[in-house]
Amino acid sequence: MKTWPLQSLTMEQAQRKQFQLVDTICRHFPGSDFLSAGDLGLVPGLNQPQMTQRVESVLADFFGAPAAALVQGAGTGAIRSGLAALLKSGGSLLIHDAPLYPTTAVIAEQMGLQLIRADFNQLEDVKRAIEEHRPQAALIQHTRQSINDSYHLQEVIACFNHYDLPSLTDDNYAVMKVESMGCECGATLSTFSCFKLFGPPGVGVVVGAEKAVNAVRQSMYSGGSQIQGFQAMEALRGLVFAPVMHAVQAQVNDSLVEQLNTSSIAQVKQAFIANAQSKVLLVEFHQPIAEKVLAKAQQLGALPYPVGAESKYEIPPLFYRVSGTFRESDPTLEQRMIRINPNRSGAETVLRILRESCEGI
Repeated sequence: MKTWPLQSLTMEQAQRKQFQLVDTICRHFPGSDFLSAGDLGLVPGLNQPQMTQRVESVLADFFGAPAAALVQGAGTGAIRSGLAALLKSGGSLLIHDAPLYPTTAVIAEQMGLQLIRADFNQLEDVKRAIEEHRPQAALIQHTRQSINDSYHLQEVIACFNHYDLPSLTDDNYAVMKVESMGCECGATLSTFSCFKLFGPPGVGVVVGAEKAVNAVRQSMYSGGSQIQGFQAMEALRGLVFAPVMHAVQAQVNDSLVEQLNTSSIAQVKQAFIANAQSKVLLVEFHQPIAEKVLAKAQQLGALPYPVGAESKYEIPPLFYRVSGTFRESDPTLEQRMIRINPNRSGAETVLRILRESCEGI
């Protein structure tokens, strides 16, 4: 089976990204300002907590964008508010011809969007869809929706921009793991969850064009819709640790692929890396034993389900079924394949749990 996972940051690249973010923080938080839990409420003139505004300025500068906004609802909330800033209910949205992430599909249904599909792996198909249907905006998921996806984000966004088509990238599971995210590649807006980057639950980010970000802000007028200062500061602190921690995780995944494809675990047919949606290890078995392996792995200390898919709460490795979008594209995968996310564990722990789980069947 062939996959086209995103290129993870090397450890050196991850360190540079961390250092760049800390340098940006220093420019916005002189003296002891950073040693604060953050303020609350609607500061006159800002209509938001002061620390939230400062963190948003850090994010905009770090990602090289005109503006950024922290929103409620984590990644889903960011996508929802971003799409609402780009097109009205009932509008037409260009998407990849693959299963939509379930929460994104709910947003499209709630907004009554007309979905126009094109194969993003084929730029000519994207051009044809734009010229024939003239969509009002485009949505592209940075990570893979189907196991055979191979499109290059920057190339697809360049195609959108050629037609002056506003675009939103779902950068969940890609931010701080790869060199550039959507808005850095020319997309109108990038959206992602801070919860997946060691931040607090419920905080999302929309970053990109100032006009679109301002439209997001206008939808958050009331105090109850604001991200409070302490949430913003916690999100920023978590973001600092994300690139290096995810680079370590990528190294563990690479080691696991090499060892599993040359090991003596008889039940394993092959192992490979895929973005499904987070970058994980996929293990395919010769026989349909996936459910039994997962049940046994849970008894041996593996996490049986995600919390925020790489949140700060997920320390042991995750042994889980393949993603919903992958299952929808090929229902047979559920019985013969599992995904493993090492989280903060080493390769030895993952191999031990997998070997003992297989031996117990």
